[in-house]
Amino acid sequence: MSDIWIGFDADDTLWHNEHYFVESYDLFAELVAPYLEADHADPRQAAHDALIETERRNVPSFGYGIKGATISMIEAAIAISHGEIDTSPILRLVERAKAMMHHPVEILDGVHDALDALSCHRLVLLTKGDLKDQHRKIDASQLAERFDAVEIMHEKDSDTYAKVLQRHGIDSAGFVMVGNSLHSDVWPVLGLGAGAVHVPYHTTWALETAEDPLDHPRYRRTSTLHDVPRAVDDLLG
Repeated sequence: MSDIWIGFDADDTLWHNEHYFVESYDLFAELVAPYLEADHADPRQAAHDALIETERRNVPSFGYGIKGATISMIEAAIAISHGEIDTSPILRLVERAKAMMHHPVEILDGVHDALDALSCHRLVLLTKGDLKDQHRKIDASQLAERFDAVEIMHEKDSDTYAKVLQRHGIDSAGFVMVGNSLHSDVWPVLGLGAGAVHVPYHTTWALETAEDPLDHPRYRRTSTLHDVPRAVDDLLG
C-alpha cells in the first residue's frame, strides 16, 4: 500500500447535494419577494442576497448544513418582512428542511472509477456539515468501505486540515485533496504544502467561492471525476 493519501470531499464531489439547497433558497425567495417588490427591481435576487449575508453571519454559530441554513432563512424572512411574515411561510421552510434530511443520495458519475483507479493509495473521506445528515449520506452512499478513514469536520480551514493529517500520520507533501470547492477543498491544503484537484460542480454556494489558483504548482483542475486519477498522478510526478 502506498504512503500517499488522497482525500475526497463528499457533498457535490461524490454525490449531489447543492441543488437541494438551491431549491430551498428559491422557495425562500418566493416567500419573501412580496416584501421586497416596492424597493427592488429584482426582489428575488434581493432576497437571495439578504439570505447570503445572514448565512455568512450565522456560520460561526450554527456551522454548515440544513439546520443552519434553515435558521438563517427564518431569521432573514423575519428581518425582510420587519416581523410581518406569518407562520405559514415559516412552516413551509421548516417542512422543506425536514424533507431535505431524507433526500436520496445520488452518486456522481465517475466516482467508482476514480476510487478504483486510486485504490493503490490510502483514501480518506473528508466532509463537513451537520453530523446527523453527513452520517446519513455516508451510510446511504455505501462508499465508506472504500476509504481507509472518514472524517466529518466542523470547518475546512488549514488548521483543521493540519489536525486531521497529524491524527492520521499523513505528511502534507504526500497528500492530495480532491473536491468541488476552491474555498474549502483547495486553498486550505495548498497552504499546508499539499496538492489539490478541483472538480467543479455545476452550482456552488456563494460562501464556497474563491479565486482559482491557476498558476500554483500543486494545483490541478479537471472537468470530471474520470480525469482525477490522471491529475493526481501528474501532481505526484
